[in-house]
Amino acid sequence: MTDKNTTIEECKELVHTFCEERDWTKYHTPKEMAIAVLTEASELLEIFRFHDEREVEEMLQGEKRIAIEEEMADVLHCLVRMADVTGIDLASALEKKMIQNRKKYPVEKVKGKNKKYNEY
Repeated sequence: MTDKNTTIEECKELVHTFCEERDWTKYHTPKEMAIAVLTEASELLEIFRFHDEREVEEMLQGEKRIAIEEEMADVLHCLVRMADVTGIDLASALEKKMIQNRKKYPVEKVKGKNKKYNEY
């Protein structure tokens, strides 16, 4: 599987099958999956804690890259599973959100700036 040739639906099917084989659906409520997304995202963040940009770049090129990939995969797993159990179409949700973001962050006002929409 690669990003280039794998659909979100294929990811959902992979995660769904894995969870169904283990009879975990009863544990995967929307609330529990939202907690799982945050928990796994926190584990990803922990890898970067107290490291400057140079150290982060070294981690991305070195052995820590595997841990980063694994934590990112855990976040994706939980997010995809949450979409599966809630029936949310992630691609559609992303597209709608990007339309909102284009309105919130018009290029002519924010290009090259890192301000939040309420700060410009």
